[in-house]
Parts: sequence; structure tokens; C-alpha cells
Amino acid sequence: MPDPYAKAYQASLADPSAFWRAAAEDCHWYRKWDRVLDDSNKPFYRWFAGGRLNTCYNALDLHVEKGNGDRTALIYDSPVTDSIRSYTYRELTEEVARFAGALAAQGVVKGDRVVIYMPMIPEAAIAMLACARVGAVHSVVFGGFAARELAVRINDAKPKVIVSASCGIEVKRIVPYKPLLDEAIEIAESKPERCIVYQRPMERATLVEGRDLDWEAVVAEASPHPCVPVEATDPLYILYTSGTTGIPKGVVRDNGGHMVALKWTMKAIYNMDEGDVWWTASDVGWVVGHSYIVYGPLLKGCTTVLFEGKPVGTPDAGVFWRVISEHKVKAMFTAPTAYRAIKREDPEGKLIRDYDLSPFQALFLAGERSDPDTIQWSEKNLKVPVIDHWWQTETGWAIAANCLGLHPFPVKYGSPTKSVPGWDVRVVDASSNPVPAGEIGALVVRLPLPPGTLPTLWNNDQGFVKAYLSEFPGYYKTADAGFIDEDGYVYVMARTDDIINVAGHRLSTGAMEEVLADHPDVAECAVLGVEDSLKGQAPVGFVVLNAGVTRDEEEIVAEVIHMVRERIGPVAAFKQATVVKRLPKTRSGKILRGTIQKIADNKEWNVPATIDEPATLTEMEEALTRLGLAGARIPEGK
Repeated sequence: MPDPYAKAYQASLADPSAFWRAAAEDCHWYRKWDRVLDDSNKPFYRWFAGGRLNTCYNALDLHVEKGNGDRTALIYDSPVTDSIRSYTYRELTEEVARFAGALAAQGVVKGDRVVIYMPMIPEAAIAMLACARVGAVHSVVFGGFAARELAVRINDAKPKVIVSASCGIEVKRIVPYKPLLDEAIEIAESKPERCIVYQRPMERATLVEGRDLDWEAVVAEASPHPCVPVEATDPLYILYTSGTTGIPKGVVRDNGGHMVALKWTMKAIYNMDEGDVWWTASDVGWVVGHSYIVYGPLLKGCTTVLFEGKPVGTPDAGVFWRVISEHKVKAMFTAPTAYRAIKREDPEGKLIRDYDLSPFQALFLAGERSDPDTIQWSEKNLKVPVIDHWWQTETGWAIAANCLGLHPFPVKYGSPTKSVPGWDVRVVDASSNPVPAGEIGALVVRLPLPPGTLPTLWNNDQGFVKAYLSEFPGYYKTADAGFIDEDGYVYVMARTDDIINVAGHRLSTGAMEEVLADHPDVAECAVLGVEDSLKGQAPVGFVVLNAGVTRDEEEIVAEVIHMVRERIGPVAAFKQATVVKRLPKTRSGKILRGTIQKIADNKEWNVPATIDEPATLTEMEEALTRLGLAGARIPEGK
């Protein structure tokens, strides 16, 4: 007999319509679909065409009507404001219905866009769900994002209303949002009719008369709004993938496929049941926050934790363990960089011993490659399964994972295990030909993509085809490189542009990073290829040391160079590395490898809008200078 995973996986590929029809029966529909999979306009596939539903009803009202209104829906835990607040499903439904009424009072109707520019507070989730309730399309922009980048998104989405807050709170500072919002609106060609601003007590914003409204005032005057039925193929949200000076890539998520897929994943992948406490330590500005802070856990009837803080510094590297213990978290999901930061501050995991983690059953990591050292450190100290899984903004949920709710597999370090049911992952060469097991190539997914993925880009069907479907006909291009082994385990080694060519040898920077991360003194690292006149490209390593390491840095560098030579071989030509205090990262924790590479190769570069701490780029430039790779200066005015 096949195991439950194998049975589900085979069924999902053999008859996708039957597989996802069964999953859809677990959701509420005002009207059932005409076709589960509409493939009449390839490559623009649509799921549950003809069906009518409301995502907010499925996430909130349905649980109240089933008699679970007193169950805790959301726990807001904010160490930066020293506050914790909980909402039952009934309370959250009432809050959302009233804010939906406030939006409707400003003329927001089905199909209108609403930009949400907020910190990690309950009102951000309330605004998202309120948009879903009235059938509006929300576009969440990470709170504190630069004004010019916000303006680009306003121009593309053309929102009728923008919902914001007076400020966000970093570890040691307050970030006023309103001046950024005002500047963005001034720059943007498309102007919102209204802005609704939630005033936080630590920094109150000045409202523009005739345009800006106070959140509490409009809510006080609003009547609760019922759920508006929408088509399954209607958009739920737009999420922009990057700050670009050209046309932004607005990933569209539909209502029907998104609801069905996310609710299914909560059990199949994460082994979460109704009433379980789930915590995703991310931000609603990212896809992870959309899928697994707000929609996924609420669709399933779980309790979701919304955390406003950092893994270290709020107040210390034990805050994750405090949250897990205090709220009896069953499973959590975060980025590997969060655990690397904790490991750097508390290498022996001593702070873990201060808390009762007995309810905790699993840790899920995604967002970038999870190096084996971080996984092993987490396994050793937490004594629970640590699951690396692979997905993207575009996909909305995991492409490959160890599906704990179906059939857990033995962990292979460096692999997010196997393709999740619904995903037909292949490895191909540049001509779309399959490559043998174990050989690196482009990771692609055979069409059609499963429900919950992007059906297109906002107002840009041509850009959707060009970006994702044209290079490998019949497949979705993940832009990741890797291989699949003889057991079907997927290995995501790097972005395709991180596969470097050293004297004709295609090498993975990810494989080299695994070696560096295995050094006992290394907290985190990055390897990238820089231009080399002899070999074409040469790898360079950057390592951040664990807190408290006092050994000679040159000795450590010599050791990691030796380790790469020993484990990967002289073919890697790994001869240069240096110690840095920290690596430049986006706010979501991804290392800015592309920017580092441009600095090293003396190419023009700008400070990315997504960067967490701009000063890290100056530190990186100094490190490259030490290596004799002095890069181009930041252009004036950037």
C-alpha cells in the first residue's frame, strides 16, 4: 500500500480536477463551480471557474456559525510595546465587519483596490480581511517602505483608499509612516480618494483635511458590513515582488484557488488542526504573512499569533521561546535568518532552558536556503522536527516540503524533501531537456500550476508569460537551480543566476555556503561569484562569526577555505573569504547577493528599497576592498 503522501501526490498529478474538487468540498461556497480547472485559455489557467464564495466568510463567519465563536482567533504579541491582546473568532469577525463598513462608507465596492501600508498590528490583518469581506482587492506594502517605491505601487494598483498607521516600531526607534505616505501620494500620478490612518499613541500623525480620516472615528460611525459573494476567479490581492523602477511585478492571487489550497496545506503540510496555535514570525508585507499569518490559519480555524518584534533584541535572543511557551504554540514558521541570528547570540541555546516548550511540535523554515548547520542546531536544542520547505511569492504556498500531515520522511540536510502534491517539479537544461537524477539544472514546474498560485500579473498578462512561461515552454520557471536525487528529494541550490561558471565548471554557491556554515565559529555566511579575468568567475566567501568568538579571524578564514577545498574539491577554486560583522539583507531576511556582486564587479548599483540596514552595504564595500575587490561607489544622491 502506498503511503498517504504517495497516494495524494499520484492522485494530484493523475487527475488534478478530482484531487482539488475533494479539497474544495471542505470550504463554503455560495455557488459551486462549473469547472474545477478551466484550461480553455492556455497558458492562463483558472481554478473553480463559475464558483462564488467569500474568503472572509470562510476565515471568520463560518467558524462562528459552527459554534466556535469563543475560540481564540488571533493573538497580538508585541514586545516592542510590551503588550499582548487576543481576539476570539466572534470578536475578530465583528471588528472586520465594522471596518468593512467603514471602507464601504468611503465608496469601496467589489473590484476596487485598497493599498494597506501598516506595521505588524492587528489592524493590518483586520484591514486585509475587511477588503476580502467587501470584495475589494488589497495590496499590502511593507510598512516603512520608501516613498518612491510606495508611489510605484500606488500608480500600478490605483487604489481608491489607502489604509495606514501613524508609525511602526523598530527595536530602538519609532518610524513615522505618515510623512512617507504623504510623499508617496505627492509623487504618484494616481491619487487615492481617501486615506484611513490608525493613530498609535507613541507617534500621532497629522491628517490632511479632506483626504485623511481617523481609523477610530470612521469605525465608530460605521455599520457592520455583510460578506459580498465574489467569483472564484476574482482577485483577492495584489502583492508586488520587488522595488523596481520599471513596471512592477504585481502578483495576483485569486479567491477560490487560494482559499482551497491554503486550507488544505494547513493540515497536509503543517499538521495543524482546528483550535491549534500556529505562529508565523514574518510580516504581513510579505507573501508568508498573507498566506500563513492571516489567511491559512484562519481558514483552518486555528489560533494565529501576530508578532511585532525581532528574534533578538526584543528584549533578547529568548523572545521566540517566550512566545512559544506563553501561547502554547504547536508549530511555527519563520526564515532561517531568524534562527541564525538567535544562534549567533546564544550559540549553546542556553535561553531555551528557561521556558517550557512541551506544546511545541515542529519548526518550519523558508524564505532562503536553510543551511544544515542551522537545522541541526535547531533540532538539537528544540528537540522537534525542523522542516525546510521551498516556495515563492508567486506560488503562494510550498512547492516542496516534508508534509507532516500526510507522511513525514527522513530529513536529508540541504533538501526541502519532496514535491508537495499538486506540484510536478522537473529539472531541465537550457533547452528544456530533462537532466539525470543528481545533476544540477533549472528547477521548473510542469503546467498547469496548482490552485493558489499566480494566474497572472496585475494588468500585465504579457509580462506574466515573458517572466515565467516563455523560457521553458510548458513549464513555470522558478528561477531556482538545483537537482532531484534518486529518492525524489528536491535540492534548491541557488537562484539560477547564483550558479557560477568557474573555468567551465558549473558550481553552486549554495553548496559552498553549506560548507562554510558547518564551521563551528560561523553564525551565517554568503558565497557569490565575482568576475575573474582568467576563470570567468571566482567564488568569494563572507562569514559572520558567532557572538563571543575571540579566535584569530585569519585562522578561521584559512580553515573555511580548506574545508571547501576538502569537501568540494580544488575545482571550486575557493581561495578568498573574509569576516564581516553582518550581511546586507532585505527586511524579510534575504541576503542581497546581487547587490554585493555588483559592488565587487565595479558595476553601477543603488541602495535597494527592501534593505533592512543600509549601513551594511558600506561595511560590505570595505570588506571587498580588503580583498582587493573595491567596488563602484554608491551613486550620488542614493
